[in-house]
Amino acid sequence: MVTETLALWRDAERCYRVVTARDPRFDGQFIMAVRTTGIYCRPSCPASTPKEQNVRFFPTSAAAQANGFRACRRCLPDAVPGSPDWNVRADLAARAMRLISDGTVEREGVPGLARRLGYSERQLGRVLTAELGAGPLALARAHRAHSARLLIEMSGLPLTDVAFAAGFSSVRQFNETIREVFATTPSQLRAFAASRRGRQGDAGGTRLSLRLPFRPPFDAVGLLRFFAAHAVEGVEKVTSTSYARTLRLAHGTGVVRLTPEPDHVRCELLLTDLRDLGSAVSRVRRLLDLDADPAAVTRVLGADPALAPVVEAVPGIRVPGTVDGEELMVRALLGDQIPAALGEEVPGEWGVTRLFPAAARVATAMPDHAALTALAERRLDVHVGRDAAELRAELLACPGIDASTADYVLMRVLGAPDILLAADAAVRRGAEALGISPESLPERARGWTPWCSYAGMYLRQAGLG
Repeated sequence: MVTETLALWRDAERCYRVVTARDPRFDGQFIMAVRTTGIYCRPSCPASTPKEQNVRFFPTSAAAQANGFRACRRCLPDAVPGSPDWNVRADLAARAMRLISDGTVEREGVPGLARRLGYSERQLGRVLTAELGAGPLALARAHRAHSARLLIEMSGLPLTDVAFAAGFSSVRQFNETIREVFATTPSQLRAFAASRRGRQGDAGGTRLSLRLPFRPPFDAVGLLRFFAAHAVEGVEKVTSTSYARTLRLAHGTGVVRLTPEPDHVRCELLLTDLRDLGSAVSRVRRLLDLDADPAAVTRVLGADPALAPVVEAVPGIRVPGTVDGEELMVRALLGDQIPAALGEEVPGEWGVTRLFPAAARVATAMPDHAALTALAERRLDVHVGRDAAELRAELLACPGIDASTADYVLMRVLGAPDILLAADAAVRRGAEALGISPESLPERARGWTPWCSYAGMYLRQAGLG
């Protein structure tokens, strides 16, 4: 399937029109590189628009870096929402990008990434280079550079600690990468950020405060309401203005508090190991669906006369994701019967005191639950890099998992945008409130493709009155 975003970066004429208009809606969807300066930028960069014959377009910053370009220090092209393409697409390149963003290459190397995706390293490299303009190592290098920039600008950590926390194997590799990507040294980058914007937040050891961008509009109220309705005591804490929770990460634990602001989400993080920074940010972005393209959703769903009023009333609705596939699977299986006390305690912060219980602990407490046992024994592996069709088949093969539960897991774990939970009671109530027969939902959904998941959220909203 050829997607809109993939076609976009290959369409130089259309991309140049976007750059000329400095349209921020396209930030993160492609990269503009300027041959005469050797710099790459986001589409909305405020600098003077270069001549059309002097620009090239790439799908990712890694591709621009691989072709010898360095990041613009004025528009910070890596500090934008990610491409919504990685959720819309279900192919190998999109699944690989989701795992790379979660830090899989830093933790398991390219062999581990290839193993999770079910491909050979050679085949994976060939596909990623053809689709994204860079191989897995270059893509991971761009991810490390982004994590390093966050730590350099947002923390007071010694730069040596920043190097290893961001996933670099040596200080020399760290220094070389920062110079190549940003055309400056780490110390100069820190000084430049402090003088240009001041501190966005301070770090006391492992405490960070970050700004997470999104494409407006953003229905923060709806997300907070959803999280409040499903919160697990001790693991999550929801107020009228913020959401806090604990995180189980690869190298340790974390606590995060998210506070939506008009043009960003303030993300306060407390990590036991800073190597988890990139993964934590990636998971939080997926939890809040921050890489969504609300304009594209509105164009399709707003064209339906029945949905149009609620689409207009609640702009920028999001589909809640998850910070952990295993956790979401346990939630889907047990509902309100989750034994939260089985989760390990962590130092209290922002009203949360324990981790969500690991599947192995829950399965031990419920030995007769076949699906939980399969999850605990890794016979059922639920993560962001899974192929949707394969994962759905595995889920349906487990006793006690029906099609509705399987689709719910795909929607929230993989960020699948085109799943309508037609059997969900809240969705059906919303359909009736809008004058749509619940029995006609599967047929009606054909006109909502590829945004059926968002249509379901609008139907839920309509059911609330």
